[in-house]
Amino acid sequence: MQPTIADIVSLPVVQAGLPQRVGGGNLDREVRWVHVSDLADLTNLLQGGEMVLTTGRPLAEDPVAYLERLAAVGAVGVIVELGGLELAEDVARTADRLDFPVIALHREIRFVELTEQVHRSIVADQYDELVFARHVHEVFTELAMRRANAQEIVDAAAEMIGSAVVLEDLTRQVLAFASVNEPAKRLLRDWERRSRLTPVESATTSVGPEGWLTAPVGAQGQEWGRLVVPSPGETGPRTRMPLERAAQALALHRMIEQNWTALEVQAQIGLVDDLRLGRIGDEAEATARAHALGLRPGLTYVPIAVRIVESSGVDQVLVQGRRTRALDAVRHAIRDVGRTALVAQRPSGRIDLILSMPPANTRADVLTETCLAIRTALSRVDGVVRSAIGVAPDSTRLLDAAGRLDESAHVADAALSMPDGDKAFHRSSDVRLRGLIAVVRSDARVQAFAETELRGLLEDRARHGDGLFDVLRGFLELGGNKAELAKRLGLARPTLYDRLARIERLLGVDLDDGESRTSLHTAMLVLDSRPGPTEEVAD
Repeated sequence: MQPTIADIVSLPVVQAGLPQRVGGGNLDREVRWVHVSDLADLTNLLQGGEMVLTTGRPLAEDPVAYLERLAAVGAVGVIVELGGLELAEDVARTADRLDFPVIALHREIRFVELTEQVHRSIVADQYDELVFARHVHEVFTELAMRRANAQEIVDAAAEMIGSAVVLEDLTRQVLAFASVNEPAKRLLRDWERRSRLTPVESATTSVGPEGWLTAPVGAQGQEWGRLVVPSPGETGPRTRMPLERAAQALALHRMIEQNWTALEVQAQIGLVDDLRLGRIGDEAEATARAHALGLRPGLTYVPIAVRIVESSGVDQVLVQGRRTRALDAVRHAIRDVGRTALVAQRPSGRIDLILSMPPANTRADVLTETCLAIRTALSRVDGVVRSAIGVAPDSTRLLDAAGRLDESAHVADAALSMPDGDKAFHRSSDVRLRGLIAVVRSDARVQAFAETELRGLLEDRARHGDGLFDVLRGFLELGGNKAELAKRLGLARPTLYDRLARIERLLGVDLDDGESRTSLHTAMLVLDSRPGPTEEVAD
């Protein structure tokens, strides 16, 4: 810290001159340098912040003009050695008017001794500041190089400042904090309300009713948070510098993480495509590339496909944003359960995974836990109506697992056509006929078959509602068990028989015929496999 006028006046060398304050402002102004001169005009020699030492000749000739010129160029004060000189009354009046301190010495002192002491102090302080700045630079550079997280950056800033530091987002929620000599409970007490009373500024500044020192985090115009020192004490360079460097480090960390995530996702998509399309034929090469992308070695690898049903929309920007959030949700869910996987999103929105699995005795639990975490995470993504996960047989070879991704996708497609339950995932044994239908449902011939089989009932449904359609659905699901169907629907048997007879007339079939029931059930499954009127399947 630079010395003030008061610090200089208190030096023994100045006190030996019997200093007297003639007039002017306060003595707390910082002195950048000491300049010795008896010239009447120092306009071209001063840069601002200087304390001028003089023997008084300029003050004797034209004190008003002399003091006005010094104040105009930014000098902070004058120490005049009287040597028998009597100062005119204009000196005190002008000093007071200009708020410009004038100190008179009644005894001679050695100006060279004074300048040496002051300059030595200034240079020492500047050197200390330089050392501190270098230390700050080295610490935050090292944090950036090793991709330290937000908490580590906040901790480093708090340690340098010697005070608590809080990182909050734009909604005034605390993302990270470091409490120094203050309990966290007290530091974060009623934080959101207190923060909202503290205006957001575009630069590092002290603001708000509590005098918080704040620094914005993020590129100008794209700020995503701010750093806060709730009890800054002094707000000089040793507080501001670490806070601003921490803000820069956090902004860089976020940018790097976003870029790294994008690069990592693209790299994994490329690898999974290479594996699926047979571009990599060597298992050692496949595993080496996969492990380099973060897939931990496993006893086996499980091919998984995730299908989602989205709320309908034509805005492709919103659709792509939703699918990006879904991919992020899947990646975070896998990480949260402590597993690793290659994750690749297809242009259609389907998400393929190759999950690394632990020893056989815990595989089932791990797979269930992982799939449940994925489905839970996807349920929180706005616009995702439901999801289904298909799992194909695992393999000890990464190449074989990748080759079964299409099978897992086929299972996921079929699972979407089934009633949504609490099942974490589906295998081919769970979907059976629905699996076949999921593959061929988009074929016009299959759609025509379903419409032809159920046309009469579908027309009745359009006119009178779902009553008869639901009766047929229940009849087929129960394998033609009329007694059980009557119980399920809460109908008297004669009423049920009458409705079944109406269905036979509408369809022109015999419901007691096994082949007819099979045909009708298949047609109904084809209809069930279609997305709902307000949903879209990401396929």
